[in-house]
Amino acid sequence: MLFNAFILALRAIKRNLLRSFLTVLGIVIGVASVIAMVILGDGTTAHITNSITKLGSNMLIIRPGQIRKGHGGSSDSAEPFEMSDIQALQRQLPGIDAIAPNTTLTINAIYGNNSYSTGVTGSTNQYFSVRDWELERGRYFTQTELHSGVSVCVIGKKIIDELYGDKDPLGSNLRLKNFSCQVVGLLRSKGAASFGINQDDIIVVPLRMMQRRLTGNSDISSIMVSVKEQYGIKQVKAAIEQVLLERRRIKKNEEADFHVQDMKEVIDTVTSTTKMLTLLLGAVAAISLLVGGIGIMNIMLVSVTERTREIGIRLAVGALERDVLLQFLVESVVLSSIGGVLGIVLELGLAYAGTEIFDIPFIFNAGIIAIAFLFSTVIGVVFGFFPARKAAKLDPIDALRHE
Repeated sequence: MLFNAFILALRAIKRNLLRSFLTVLGIVIGVASVIAMVILGDGTTAHITNSITKLGSNMLIIRPGQIRKGHGGSSDSAEPFEMSDIQALQRQLPGIDAIAPNTTLTINAIYGNNSYSTGVTGSTNQYFSVRDWELERGRYFTQTELHSGVSVCVIGKKIIDELYGDKDPLGSNLRLKNFSCQVVGLLRSKGAASFGINQDDIIVVPLRMMQRRLTGNSDISSIMVSVKEQYGIKQVKAAIEQVLLERRRIKKNEEADFHVQDMKEVIDTVTSTTKMLTLLLGAVAAISLLVGGIGIMNIMLVSVTERTREIGIRLAVGALERDVLLQFLVESVVLSSIGGVLGIVLELGLAYAGTEIFDIPFIFNAGIIAIAFLFSTVIGVVFGFFPARKAAKLDPIDALRHE
């Protein structure tokens, strides 16, 4: 009986092919929108998480001041760090794998006739270890260069593209402010941006050189710490806070004038936010599925009216009410299922194109595809039931008299 109802449903759909296509169009758009939004959302989450992970998932960043709510950064009133703070942390905390003091300025870099404004970071070789940054060519700083503040630098891929083009930068002299800086190393490209900042857009110089030639003081604006695998991030974070509280003479009832940022916490926060936005976008897109269901119900009611005599004849020759109910219900489900399949095919194309345009990974989500298809089928059952029931309740005599 179910097979016969399915055959009758296909014949009815084929009889009005254009109308059937327009009927399922709402389901197609709904299913495609829901799945595309989820896949693009998952890809965006993976892209952002991967970008942050490249900074170092086992990394802690220590900055002066506290992050204020509603403020993009931290308080500027706190005292900067000193080299003695770094030495104390290295000496007292065995869980630290590498520690890098940093001072960053935005400076105009000049080579030949090309000029480019970029961030210049003063640090030590530990900076490359903490950031898990390898060299493409060249070398890191020597101990003599670090201690004496010789004008040397290591540059990122973005600097090469902006200033050198096809020329080889290794060994050249790059001008920073009013002095020349010899390029001794070329960083391997990270290949991604984090929070809108290109990680390859960087020049690294020895910290002593930065302090002597650019800042004119011994202040350290931030400290990067990588944690050994056998030690817990939270454990080391708490130990760092305790050491700095003592060194900066902050009492128990006073607010710390520094903050320690855990990159794992950042990753978790960003991931939960993007997933919530993905669910929200998916829910908004799902509304179009309901609109498509209303379209199916409308067309099925029209179909019942058009086929009243056909229904009357079936009832007159012995068909039961449940047979007529099943026929129209199956027809509604077939329409919505076809819309679901077409929506999945369309979605895969749209999602793949979207990931290519936005340069994010394509993450196939079989679960959301199955849910969207099941939901489209349920839409067919729910919105097809009323027209099917109306057809089944028709009086055979009145149906045969219908013109």
